[in-house]
Amino acid sequence: MNNQSKIAESLAIPAPFHEPGVKVIRNVNWPGTYALYKKEVRRFMKVQLQTIWAPAIQTLLFLVIFSIALGGAGRTVLGVPFADFIAPGLIVGTGMLQAAFQNSSFSLLVGKMQGTIIDYLMPPISAGEMLFALVASSVTRACAVGIALWIAMALWPGVHVTPIHLWAIAWFGIGGSMLIAFVGLLTAIWADKFDHAAAISNFVIAPLSLLSGTFYAIDRLSPLFRTLSHANPFFYIISGFRYGFLSRADSNVPTGAVVILALNLLLGAACYVALRRGWKIKA
Repeated sequence: MNNQSKIAESLAIPAPFHEPGVKVIRNVNWPGTYALYKKEVRRFMKVQLQTIWAPAIQTLLFLVIFSIALGGAGRTVLGVPFADFIAPGLIVGTGMLQAAFQNSSFSLLVGKMQGTIIDYLMPPISAGEMLFALVASSVTRACAVGIALWIAMALWPGVHVTPIHLWAIAWFGIGGSMLIAFVGLLTAIWADKFDHAAAISNFVIAPLSLLSGTFYAIDRLSPLFRTLSHANPFFYIISGFRYGFLSRADSNVPTGAVVILALNLLLGAACYVALRRGWKIKA
């Protein structure tokens, strides 16, 4: 037996399992992160009629209704036809941003309500990896809704949504979706029931989106409401995204880009701290 032990030691046969507490994954757990991302994407793709196409059709109806109601008599805003003016704002404001919030606020909240939050806490992924996967899946859903809307509006008669500045479309579309995904995650972590998330969606996200220059240029507002609009991050997202299609904006586009970046860094850090500490998630 002693000879067999010496032979095993000399061959350096590895143990079948690592000792408890030994760090096995020393860098980023890319397979685990991708698995969580893939799970979240598959979740909303299985019901894509509800998660992608329904928001796209609903937003397209906004375009039709407001174009008929307010776009008559050759009305123009910022020197372009009214339908062309509101189309980019509808794509990002009522389409992409709403989709990003709904996706990021759903997973963790359902886990908390149904007691399956352990599925997110037990796998060997860090708080940063979980945050990346959840936000990336939300941005993916937002982009899917945005592309569906863009195709529908491009085929709609009388609407012109030809991309001009791709960097602005990407920066404000993806950056804005990330920002709202962070808000959705914080909402899911804070909420104790579905009513709390619905309240944030109905009384915060929707009003900020609709009152951010989607249907009007803010230069027509009074000084007070113009100042309030500049304090609304949705205004910079919609105005910058619109600039990507029209080369016109009622905001300073570089300033808006910096604002979105700063808010993403701030909210991303808040989400990371909350997930790392397990605030209202871990018992």
